[in-house]
Amino acid sequence: MNSTTKTILKIFAVVLFLTGGTFFLQGINVLPGSYMTGDPQWAVNGSIIMVVSIGLFWFASRK
Repeated sequence: MNSTTKTILKIFAVVLFLTGGTFFLQGINVLPGSYMTGDPQWAVNGSIIMVVSIGLFWFASRK
């Protein structure tokens, strides 16, 4: 895997992590403003997305 691909994967992982964080915060009713607010299923979905994004970032960072 070349460095450009690794950089793109890292950027994608960071965006994915931020998206998962938004879902999580809306699911636990910290970030209001959508149909996801207060729904615990979105907190679970956000947590899963965040874990997957950490794994993707780790995968892109290995040598």
